[in-house]
Amino acid sequence: MNTLICRAALPVLAMLAGCAAAPRYDARFGDAVREARSAMTIDPQAGATPDPVAGIDGQAARDAMTRYQDSFKAPPPVVNVINIGGPAAK
Repeated sequence: MNTLICRAALPVLAMLAGCAAAPRYDARFGDAVREARSAMTIDPQAGATPDPVAGIDGQAARDAMTRYQDSFKAPPPVVNVINIGGPAAK
């Protein structure tokens, strides 16, 4: 009877010891994502301030959007960097 209890208790104690020795991964879970998100945010209070965005005026913004939209109408030519399929490959 006593050996039966020891044989049953030994695996249970081994499993519990394995759980106790596990590192605490959850203590800092998600810290890297939160740090990266805060590093990408220039002004966290931007929505709360009524001031307009500084740095670009209406004319420059309109011209930038026009150039952006025109780039899809006539995309720039493809540059063959390593000559795969180009004139040197023949």
